[in-house]
Amino acid sequence: MGNQKGKVWAGLFIVAIGGLLLLDNVGLDMPNWLFKWHTFLIAIGLFVGAKHNFRNSGWFIITLIGIIFTLNNAIPNLNATHVLLPIGLVALGLYLIFKPKDSYSHKAKWRKFAQEDPLTPFTEADDTTTSSTAQKKASNNDYLDSVNVFGGSHQIIYSKNFKGGEITAVFGGCDLNLTQADFEGEIIIDVTAIFGGAKIIIPPGWEVKSEVTAIFGGLDDKRSIQPVTDGKHKLVIIRGIVLFGGVDIRNY
Repeated sequence: MGNQKGKVWAGLFIVAIGGLLLLDNVGLDMPNWLFKWHTFLIAIGLFVGAKHNFRNSGWFIITLIGIIFTLNNAIPNLNATHVLLPIGLVALGLYLIFKPKDSYSHKAKWRKFAQEDPLTPFTEADDTTTSSTAQKKASNNDYLDSVNVFGGSHQIIYSKNFKGGEITAVFGGCDLNLTQADFEGEIIIDVTAIFGGAKIIIPPGWEVKSEVTAIFGGLDDKRSIQPVTDGKHKLVIIRGIVLFGGVDIRNY
């Protein structure tokens, strides 16, 4: 059902672009800014949002960037740097603060557990390559919610009943280590990487399925092929949007 829905939205997106180009070619007077890259960025953002039921922040960020540059071109004497950019940053910040917290049906169920068992800091060997802005945390929570804007985080999941979660990396990055985690069946990790990225380390034998929408970016599976040792099928589904960024999957 999800793949069929994605095909429908992709078809509508292509039809809309083709229709606009056709109207322009037959001589209909249309504004020049309508065919600029930032206008297509708005269309891509709305397409990605509709495809994922507007549940993550990636579509909002892409659409917001497109709107800022579109208004700067459509409205004469409007300085995007002085006016629209600060407004856009305020809007992005408010969205991250007040965005719906029930993107997944099981999140509310496990929120109480997360409050009773909060993140605890950990120390590790001297790491000269780690940015001073990075935060290192060990987590016993069953649900992941990692937001990295102009910074980074290194997280280890110890939960034996891991439920998946969300990673947001905007001009930042997230290193997620799942080698100590466990779960039954399948989980979903929703990744939004815009001018940023994520590295996910998983144990040998886990299956990974990518449903990521990549625009000038991608998901790179760098795992070595290793057989399943415990006979249990475990599936990690990676969804989301990657724009000018990347996601690396590793098992070391």
